[in-house]
Amino acid sequence: MHLTKIERQYNQYRFYRMEIVPGLFGDWSLIREWGHIGGGGRVRTDWFDSEEDAKDARFELHMQKAKRGYE
Repeated sequence: MHLTKIERQYNQYRFYRMEIVPGLFGDWSLIREWGHIGGGGRVRTDWFDSEEDAKDARFELHMQKAKRGYE
């Protein structure tokens, strides 16, 4: 999932990317990357016991970002 937030009047050009990836031992990770469009970003990986838990976390983050103007 790739989200962007562009507000020209505030010179904000940002992105937020989320991806769910299976681990080697039956766990699941939610990989998040964010930063300025066209530049390098920061990366964070959160681990979950099930794919469903990772999807729930991704949905919650998506809703938080939507409230802040990401599309």
